[in-house]
Parts: sequence; structure tokens; C-alpha cells
Amino acid sequence: MRGEDRIAAPGSMVLLTRLAKQVYRRSGEQLLGMHLRLFVTLSYLRDNDSCPQQELAEALCMDANNVVLLLNELEQLRYVIRRRDPADRRRHIVELTATGRRALARAERAQEAIEDEVLEALDARERATLWRLLTRALYGAESAPPGESAPPGEAAPPGEAAPAGEAAPPGEAAYSATTASIST
Repeated sequence: MRGEDRIAAPGSMVLLTRLAKQVYRRSGEQLLGMHLRLFVTLSYLRDNDSCPQQELAEALCMDANNVVLLLNELEQLRYVIRRRDPADRRRHIVELTATGRRALARAERAQEAIEDEVLEALDARERATLWRLLTRALYGAESAPPGESAPPGEAAPPGEAAPAGEAAPPGEAAYSATTASIST
């Protein structure tokens, strides 16, 4: 078979995008109890307590105006509160409320069922490996300036310790891989 006649296997980004679409398709508001974008935001806020609003915008790859609209919706649901930063009155700090934590816990239980369905072809060890690789790739993409590599380190899936001799990336012990994407 000639080289130009061969069908190339899809690259990692194509596979990740297709897998993400399977998650999005299954993550309806009925099942999660909220839109996926709210779930992703609450997950980030749980893992980054008292988060500056600007940091949230950067983490979710959203412009400031869309973050304001998102936070307005979350405040109406009483899932978050925004407070002025006492150290810099120009900034807002976003905090998850007890109501938001309960809603997030319910959505996470539903999300586990979605994850089981989407990743049913993988055994527990493969899922843990996938989680570590995705978390490391995401952390590297978010923390490294363009053109530079991220510091080494490997996070552990929820409920597991990092592999022996490997530390979780700084400040990432409870990092939620759910923050990988937020479609609005």
C-alpha cells in the first residue's frame, strides 16, 4: 500500500475531543442537576477556595464578561458568593457556599456514572493511569508559559496517593481534572 493511500490514525487531540464530546452528550442538566459549565466552575472553586475572579476567568479560558454572567447565575442559585478582596478592593473573591458544595456533591455522583459509562473499556488501573496523564498534561498546559515545559510531577487520582517517588505538582494535590474544559 502506498503511503498516500494509508489512512492515518487520529492524533491525541482528535481522540480527546471525540471523548469529550461523548462526555458532553451524556452530561445533561437532567442528570447532573445543573449545566456542565456550572459543574466545571463549582469543581474549580472547590479545589481553589477563595479564588480571585480573574484567576477563575483564566482557569476557565473565559473572558471577564462571560465569567460575570456565569457567576451571576451561580449567585442566583446561591452556589457561590463574591466578596471584595480586603487586600485589594478592586478585586472580587469567589467562594463556594454550603448549598454549592451540596449541589456539587450530587453532580459529582452523577458524573461518576457518566465516567463509568464513557470509560467502560478501561480497567481500574488504566483509568488511574489516564487520570494521572490527563492531569499532568492539563497542569503543564495551564502552568507553563507558551514554548516552555511544565515542571515534572504527577498527581494521583482521587482517593489515591501519588506514585512512590513522584510528588503531585505544587498546589495540585486536590486538582480536579474536570476543569479541562468549559463549554459555554
